[in-house]
Amino acid sequence: MHIVVCMKQVPDSAQIRVHPVTNTIMRQGVPTIINPYDLFAIEEALRLRQKFGGAVTILTMGPPSAEDSLRKALSFGADRAVLLTDRFFAGADTLATTYALATAIRKIGVEFGPPHVVFTGKQTIDGDTAQVGPGVAKRLGLMQLTYVSHIDNVDLEAGTIDVERRSEGGVQKLRSKMPCLISVLEGVNEMRIGSLSDALAAARATIIKWSAQDAGVEDITKCGLRGSPTIVKRVFAPKPRAEKAQFIELGDKPGDAFVDELFKRRPKLESELGHLTRGY
Repeated sequence: MHIVVCMKQVPDSAQIRVHPVTNTIMRQGVPTIINPYDLFAIEEALRLRQKFGGAVTILTMGPPSAEDSLRKALSFGADRAVLLTDRFFAGADTLATTYALATAIRKIGVEFGPPHVVFTGKQTIDGDTAQVGPGVAKRLGLMQLTYVSHIDNVDLEAGTIDVERRSEGGVQKLRSKMPCLISVLEGVNEMRIGSLSDALAAARATIIKWSAQDAGVEDITKCGLRGSPTIVKRVFAPKPRAEKAQFIELGDKPGDAFVDELFKRRPKLESELGHLTRGY
């Protein structure tokens, strides 16, 4: 069973800075970590390999420094790591990112065998869009299973996978044909601590590095900033509200008294705040 995990190296969210001109995240000089949601995807892939055999390939797109996060992923027990790195990928939004990742996954399929499952985390902590997983699935023509909270069963002979998917109305039990793409929720498992032998192997491992040309990118205009239609107009911190909360003392009065008291104070509140919620 071949499993590909799309992982991202992200800036530590406590130290994220935004470029004042381009409004893109400044990654230089900022400590980086593996996207926390992707750790659950890596662990789920390793559990499937442990149960059914095969190999786990970790894929990431980023600067050369992303090699550190790939070695960390290898130390958990992954079999190989592919770094998609090229200046043409810089400044990519989710549309350009999914184009590059989907192209690389096709190349991985040629080099190491077609994947049965592609895993992603629910989202990343720097972009928070949750668009990359579904976008990759669309480009590759894969069935997408999002917000998966548990994998119930895998039938390699029938080529099916049964999962539980969290939805607004509860939990859905779904069966899908493989290959498919699964984005997993946080908390679906507990990340293992890699063994000493895996850590030593990760330190010695050769990270596979592909440029846009190596990965088989045919249209470079679909990559990076040139292939990104998303425009961030402005990034700013919300201003603190000047209005202070008011405490209304009701004592032993019933709840209806609270509503009556608000209506009594309505003219004053309107003059102080300048507006009142419509339909109040």
